[in-house]
Amino acid sequence: MIRIVFFGTPDFAVATLSNLVRSNFEVVAVVTAPDKPSGRGQQISTSAVKDFAIENQLPVLQPVNMKSEEFIRDLKSYCADIQIVVAFRMMPEIVWNMPKFGTMNLHGSLLPQYRGAAPINWAIINGETTTGVTTFLLKHEIDTGNILLQKEVEILPEDDFGSMYEKLKNVGAGLVVETLEKLLKGEINPIPQDNFSNLQIKHAPKLTKELGKIHVENDVVHTHHLIRGLAPHPAAYYEFVDHAGRAQSIKIFKSSVEEKETNQRGLISDSKSTLKLACLNGYLHIHELQLQGKKRMKTEEFLRGFKI
Repeated sequence: MIRIVFFGTPDFAVATLSNLVRSNFEVVAVVTAPDKPSGRGQQISTSAVKDFAIENQLPVLQPVNMKSEEFIRDLKSYCADIQIVVAFRMMPEIVWNMPKFGTMNLHGSLLPQYRGAAPINWAIINGETTTGVTTFLLKHEIDTGNILLQKEVEILPEDDFGSMYEKLKNVGAGLVVETLEKLLKGEINPIPQDNFSNLQIKHAPKLTKELGKIHVENDVVHTHHLIRGLAPHPAAYYEFVDHAGRAQSIKIFKSSVEEKETNQRGLISDSKSTLKLACLNGYLHIHELQLQGKKRMKTEEFLRGFKI
């Protein structure tokens, strides 16, 4: 039976690891991020992948330095035939080139589109109607290795980052198992990403706080996609001055668009149930939001305690 070492950290990776275990593949070890203090009490927290591994009695490695002699020695001792990576940090060549079948990665886009740290977010921000998941073999340049399999997934108008994360997490878990099964049968011919040189490549760089700031001078449809692409976390936000002259910031989680020519800009409300943001080319109707320092709430609840 093929021996697998699995690399991953968040719950996105747990879905794949769980599927491998349920499918009776031999996962001989798991590599995940070191434990770290978090929260106000600085309690030590463990990764979702580590928690799953311990529950399922899988050996766990947590290297601080992936080039250290100790980690390389320990990793070699598991004699992996293939390594599988889902939502993990960059790896040195001495690690990804170790197994005879190399190292397979799962990426949350249809490569070569949306290479980078935030593929799900950027597909929605850019107003795409489809995305997907890709399995590919690691090489030096990030997200550029030969493609093994892909699965397309529709982005519905009501989808946001949170819902697409869940969809792609589960579709990706199935694709990894399917890829392994076909690799073992010799049914996959890896495709170089250079074959897609005719495409206009879109990238998915790391998200920044400034990216989430809403500017009313921007197109209302683009702003709506930005909100969807950042909800529920880290969330797009709008800064304004309230009726008392205080600077305020609200995170916006759900919105809808009314395309209409208008010269208005900024927040508009009837103070009862309606709150909208006048942008270029129309109004952004706000349905769920969070005032700085408060809980997330529906617009009607927010307006009962806050005057625009």
